[in-house]
Amino acid sequence: MVEENYVKPGAEYVRDAQYVTTRITRDGRDGFVPEAGRYRLIAARACPWASRQIVLRRLLGLEEAISLGLAGPVHDVNSWTFDLDPGGKDPVLGYERLQQAYFALDPDYPLGITVPAWVDTTTGKLVSNDFRQLEVDMIDEWADFHRPGAPDLYPAELREEIDAIDSWVYRSINNGVYRCGFAGSQESYDKAYAELFDALDRASEILGSQRYLVGDHITLADIRLAMTLFRFDPVYHGHFKTNRSKLTEMPVLWAYSRDLFQTPGIGDTVDFVQIKQHYYLTQRDVNPSGVMPQGPELENWLEPHGRESLGGSPFGAGAAPGPVSAGERVPEDHTPLPRS
Repeated sequence: MVEENYVKPGAEYVRDAQYVTTRITRDGRDGFVPEAGRYRLIAARACPWASRQIVLRRLLGLEEAISLGLAGPVHDVNSWTFDLDPGGKDPVLGYERLQQAYFALDPDYPLGITVPAWVDTTTGKLVSNDFRQLEVDMIDEWADFHRPGAPDLYPAELREEIDAIDSWVYRSINNGVYRCGFAGSQESYDKAYAELFDALDRASEILGSQRYLVGDHITLADIRLAMTLFRFDPVYHGHFKTNRSKLTEMPVLWAYSRDLFQTPGIGDTVDFVQIKQHYYLTQRDVNPSGVMPQGPELENWLEPHGRESLGGSPFGAGAAPGPVSAGERVPEDHTPLPRS
């Protein structure tokens, strides 16, 4: 089930990290091999963990191989729902709720109904929701389906460094904002708050002298950090009380975020309206009134970032992805990006 009460009084927030760890691999060790058209990625633009895979799918050119189903931004205690689709049903799976794929795998499934979720369309069953392993497998195991010019987002020679950065970015930033927002005591909030801004300052120091976190082009490390930064001012600063500084008040991270947002395949997947709807309308123990803020204004995301002077290029030896397909475009009033 999706969590009903995010804040546990008196307790530090601990994320449920129990996932279905089945893998889709070339050698088929778990009974699943990459196959165009067989698997459906169920995601939500509101969710930072799922958004990472939406971006990977775009940058790697996996749109034709892996179909995309999008749950709406507001769910109830039971499950993410497909209320964005005609009739409230996913057009491929025929499901109204994501939990149906989980229960098809296990009628007594006891863990969280989370996105991203990969579903086998031949059976309607969940394959995996282990988002971090799925990210790596999209890069490694699905390589035969990558588009020409797909960037190397997890270079072999940089993996140790990427993994080392992810270890503290995940705990203190990606999950750190949740540890602030869902803290059940002043002590746990203060601890998470200090860790969050120490880590943001650490990232800012790294990025003050280089364009990307690791190497001279975008890697998995950047995608993982960016999904949190994109949500910082619209949601986390107020809703989660991460209010030492706004993103726009952290010059290096603000320029870095604009650089990534303006990169094809990244910013064109971001839906700021759905992001706000999810947090403010779903997490009622944090925001009991359900009132959603009007701001912040978004036009400043398109201001020049000036980070080209640090060298490097977004895709390294690769190339930018093509335009977003008509059926997957973010609504014009949900993003500051102009239509080409």
